[in-house]
Amino acid sequence: MQFGIFTVGDVTTDPTNGTEPTEQERIKAMVRIALKAEEVGLDVFATGEHHNPPFVPSSPTTMLGYIAAQTSKLILSTSTTLITTNDPVKIAEDFAMLQHLADGRVDLMMGRGNTGPVYPWFGQDIRQGIPLAVENYALLRRLWREDVVDWEGKFRTPLQGFTSTPRPLDGVPPFVWHGSIRSPEIAEQAAYYGDGFFANHIFWPTSHFQQLIAFYRQRFEHYGHGSADQAIVGLGGQAFIRPRSQDAWNEFRPYFDNAPVYGHGPSLEEFTSQTPLTVGSPQEVIEKTLTFREHFGDYQRQLFLMDHAGLPLKTVLEQLDLLGSEVIPLLRKELDAMRPAHVPDAPTHESLKAAASAAASASASVEAGV
Repeated sequence: MQFGIFTVGDVTTDPTNGTEPTEQERIKAMVRIALKAEEVGLDVFATGEHHNPPFVPSSPTTMLGYIAAQTSKLILSTSTTLITTNDPVKIAEDFAMLQHLADGRVDLMMGRGNTGPVYPWFGQDIRQGIPLAVENYALLRRLWREDVVDWEGKFRTPLQGFTSTPRPLDGVPPFVWHGSIRSPEIAEQAAYYGDGFFANHIFWPTSHFQQLIAFYRQRFEHYGHGSADQAIVGLGGQAFIRPRSQDAWNEFRPYFDNAPVYGHGPSLEEFTSQTPLTVGSPQEVIEKTLTFREHFGDYQRQLFLMDHAGLPLKTVLEQLDLLGSEVIPLLRKELDAMRPAHVPDAPTHESLKAAASAAASASASVEAGV
């Protein structure tokens, strides 16, 4: 089981004192948060990709490459990479380069993006979001797996005898998660290729994501990648933690009430009862997170959103200390103990390399008539 954090990189005014970080301060804070994640024993740091204010992470691989140089264990990922408005050739090149720099500690999450104006900024039409996601990803897979590609599609110029460079590290492309909050077509795409499916269920009710994940699992089995309970599932989550529960509620309330994404809507009490948001003690976060397995089955990756809504860096780092020392060790122990032996771990570069080597050996044995 992998545990980590993801950031959306919002630049938001702190409602308790009216201060707002500069873009540079927010970017540097994201880096500091990633380094803290490794320090406290988390497995994954993921950054979003946004091209509109008030967000700053417009170039995820630049940031992840910088973090790679300062870490040694942390898996570097995205949440998400926009498969619709980025060119597949550039994605193939950027993430293969990042693989080499990070010694394989790289995967990524593909998503369509939900900000309509971004599409025309990159010459695309949001009404073509699903077809773009399907076609672009099909090309991306070929670019990573074929040394020379001839290709023609609907949304970009043809390729003739094209080789993407650098080639994936050890001949093994980064593992891909497909992130979605509402689109069964994306769950179908993930299942078709045997990729991971990430349900970032931080806003919508659990019942909605139960249906989406169940559909992905059924289709994963349909395409012959394994049984439904062996499908690779990741989940999002949100938490605000203090040793005393009431302190957590009192401190987080002004940030929640004024947050751009959900402020001035449902009350904090309503939101925590209807979504995965947990505000309270480490034990309360543990107990609520353990219910995710009851709702969705055994899964491989849990990422928490910890640095949003104007929370100061000092507070976020304190949250990560609690997450790493008091929450994750117990969650890891409990969830690993409950997971059946036939349910796989989350893929890593090393496990994918080993699987590729085993497949090549098996193929060579068949050809040799052994």
